[in-house]
Amino acid sequence: MAVAPLSQQEIEDRLAELPGWSVRDGRLTRTYRLGSHFAATALVVHIAGIQDELDHHSELTLGYNTVALGVHTHSAGGALTAQDFALARRVEDIAPGHGAH
Repeated sequence: MAVAPLSQQEIEDRLAELPGWSVRDGRLTRTYRLGSHFAATALVVHIAGIQDELDHHSELTLGYNTVALGVHTHSAGGALTAQDFALARRVEDIAPGHGAH
């Protein structure tokens, strides 16, 4: 089933509910800092589980003590959709439990 792209206004409204997130190069993005490489790795594993559950996957980059995400919806021609923001919201909800900021 095709997913409808969000309008620019819808994107701006949803971004207002996700502090720290932004749109860069057509992707919804965020970088988290954590206290250690182990904590960052644990966050990546948790995010991977959420992505599998939602069947919606981001570019996920693990650094020494950072985790970066970039997501858009391939089936919508690379546009931003409600799926991207649902994934971001879920990540935002679990990140503090890993000590991410």
